[in-house]
Amino acid sequence: QKTYLKSICLQYQLYLLLNSHFVCLLKNEMRLIIFFLCAYLPKTAAGHCKWAEVLKDLEQIKTSKDIDVSLYTANTDEDKECQEPIMRCFFLEMKVIVQECYIKNCSKTQDVLNIWKNGNASLENNKSNSTTSAKCKECEEYEEKNFTEFIQSFVKVIQRECR
Repeated sequence: QKTYLKSICLQYQLYLLLNSHFVCLLKNEMRLIIFFLCAYLPKTAAGHCKWAEVLKDLEQIKTSKDIDVSLYTANTDEDKECQEPIMRCFFLEMKVIVQECYIKNCSKTQDVLNIWKNGNASLENNKSNSTTSAKCKECEEYEEKNFTEFIQSFVKVIQRECR
């Protein structure tokens, strides 16, 4: 996943920094303090929205002309209690798009796959503390819309989550 690779690159850059001549001049205690600060700060700065990578990839695929499917599309004005089931619905439908891209050999297949993988990873992290309200709709209860409308709604839902 993209976020994992970025983390590895960042850690490698920190390693190089810590082994530079500048750091060698510092006392051991100071090196440790700098190491912990560098290791902690990037995680907090990057963690402002767990859906940021998904949002970037959605922007990449929204103009794709070779994806032509009808998808169950949740309403963007649904109750706040239903946010997690709505997100799950969008990612279930992303699986449909992944399959469509494999069949048609879409130009944006990798971006679609990234959305699906990153989204499912984020949803899995939330699974332990999730409760679904009885008033939330099942994915199949939403209206089917074309790809463009689906992506627009998906972007709105993620942007609301990232506020």
